[in-house]
Amino acid sequence: QVQLVESGGGLVQPGGSLRLSCTASGFTLANYVIGWFRQAPGKEREGVSCINSKLGSIYYADSVKGRFTISRDNAKNTVYLQMNSLKAEDTAVYYCATNCLVQFVGSWGQGTQVTVSS
Repeated sequence: QVQLVESGGGLVQPGGSLRLSCTASGFTLANYVIGWFRQAPGKEREGVSCINSKLGSIYYADSVKGRFTISRDNAKNTVYLQMNSLKAEDTAVYYCATNCLVQFVGSWGQGTQVTVSS
């Protein structure tokens, strides 16, 4: 079965850190662009970060630049999103997909909840 599974979310205090994982099964993730997205309650889903290894490019939304880092471990068929200096406004369900643009993602996994609260 071809799928991406997000994990690593949780409850963290403001200023804390979390590392999210996006693990592929049924295909080799290294051959694909991988994007991280998030959706906060009452808001539209938005792009957070994207990695395109073939072009050697990485994208970050302005709201997370300098705090989040995307990386991939091809041996583990996984892309990570390291999130530091978390803020309340980072609270959302986080998703990964094989695209950088939200409008071109055909289907979504269940995501992983990140809650930043004291």
